[in-house]
Amino acid sequence: MASLCRRNALFTGDVLGDVALTHVGFPTTDVAVGYRGFTHGWFRGVHTLSMKPTILVVEDEAPIREGLCDLLAYHGLAPTPVATGTEGLEQALGGTFDLVLLDIMLPGVDGFTICREVREAWPGQAILMLTAKGREEDILEGFRAGCDDYVPKPFSIAQLLARVQALLRRASGSRDRVFTAGPLVVDEDNLEARAGGREISLTPRDVGVLSYLYAERHRVVRREDLLKEVWSYQRVDGVETRCVDMHMVKLRRKLARLLGDVEVIQTVRGAGYRLVVSEGS
Repeated sequence: MASLCRRNALFTGDVLGDVALTHVGFPTTDVAVGYRGFTHGWFRGVHTLSMKPTILVVEDEAPIREGLCDLLAYHGLAPTPVATGTEGLEQALGGTFDLVLLDIMLPGVDGFTICREVREAWPGQAILMLTAKGREEDILEGFRAGCDDYVPKPFSIAQLLARVQALLRRASGSRDRVFTAGPLVVDEDNLEARAGGREISLTPRDVGVLSYLYAERHRVVRREDLLKEVWSYQRVDGVETRCVDMHMVKLRRKLARLLGDVEVIQTVRGAGYRLVVSEGS
């Protein structure tokens, strides 16, 4: 399937641990778009129109991180690579991933701490710890921290994929795909918005915009960020951002049918957009 290399030796096999996964003979269609796929109700690659489970890969060693992402993308998943515990915690707390694949020994914040904080914030979040710490006390500590599965390195690729798929199947029935922004209720799965006993239909891109704004609700979202994450532009330098503004006008008109004069999408002049999730926010 692929060549796997330890730091000092190259070999072919089905075990991946302290190794790099060389990209050999993989189809490039999914990998070339930056591991993005439509999943969890909003678009990470709108042009693909394919439902792909998202996986946050928190691993500080670049060869392993890149190898895992190649492996997962090859098998139809949408991995997002993160190199530090600090960024991993921030991303995981956003609650937009179907599975978190987590190392323990990380710069900034260790994996046990990330696991505990994410489990507290998102009780239904699927978490798989993938680490070189394979002693019994480490494994028990991982489960006490809240992980759903614990895989010591080195590990079998076939077994890892089987465990990932099992957790994704379990998580697909437990994740909440409905969120609220003020009086507005957005149902990602059914592409609907509700308020005051009424409902309207939304397009996938509408839901993509709202879901991304909700995931980033603690900050102002730039138009360039929306182009990357919702419109799936890989490079935005010099790209006209008016398509974002035009879509926002259409989306606000739709929402006005439910909300009247109440605006849940706020324009921050010269900066971008933010979602108003509660009064006074």
